[in-house]
Amino acid sequence: MEVGDGFPGIVPVRDSKAADGPALTFAAHSWTSFITELKKDHRFRPGR
Repeated sequence: MEVGDGFPGIVPVRDSKAADGPALTFAAHSWTSFITELKKDHRFRPGR
């Protein structure tokens, strides 16, 4: 997975093995919320 940088207001995400393939785009605030929740979940997983 590759996450683009430098695109105001959006975050493009694509498969790094298919560089010429399509990209999904997310609103920057949605991406930030998603990553924040992933980080919270990771910290509180039992056994990790």
